[in-house]
Formats: sequence, C-alpha cells, structure tokens
Amino acid sequence: MSKPEANKNLSFDFDFLDKLVVGIGEVSQITGIPTRQIRYWEDKGIIISLTEEEGKNRRYDYKNIKKMLLIKELMDDGYTLDASAEKVKRRMELIEETLNKLKNKNGLS
Repeated sequence: MSKPEANKNLSFDFDFLDKLVVGIGEVSQITGIPTRQIRYWEDKGIIISLTEEEGKNRRYDYKNIKKMLLIKELMDDGYTLDASAEKVKRRMELIEETLNKLKNKNGLS
C-alpha cells in the first residue's frame, strides 16, 4: 500500500461509504448499541435496514449507522429517543440540502 493510500481518510471516501453495508451484529459491536435496541429503533421507523425479505439478517448502510451513532450520542447527553431522532432527522436534512446546493453550484450532477 502506498503512503497516500495508507493516510486516506475513509470518512471522505464516498465510493467506499456508498458500498458499505454491515450486519446488525457488527453494527452493535462497532457502535455499542445492543441489537435489541437497534431493532426497536427500526420498528419505530427511526432507521431503516436494507433487508428486503422477512427473516433475513438486518443490514445497514453508512447513512443509518451514522444516524444510530448521532442518536446514541444525544441520548447519552440526556435527550429522549424521540427528541434525538427528530434532531438527527433535521440535521441530516440540512446536510443533504447543503450538499445539494454545493453540487448545483459547482455544476455537478
């Protein structure tokens, strides 16, 4: 591996992040959020798994993992689940809106 590749910051490797899909057990290990809690959040519609068939293992993409981490952080700071989820939803909408403005300004499609 060359030196520039070794120092590459994965948080800005959008190709990698678009392809990242992780099972519920791995998400739990990485984030410290119990699988039971992740399932509950999904049942409430706060996050969405990529699982299409009933009975298959739940799998999550980068966007949902990021949401889980932000919600967990807010809950650790004393917010309720519903307040955390709403705050994260608004934050992600604002980020998406900002990125779309930048994309349009720079003529990217």
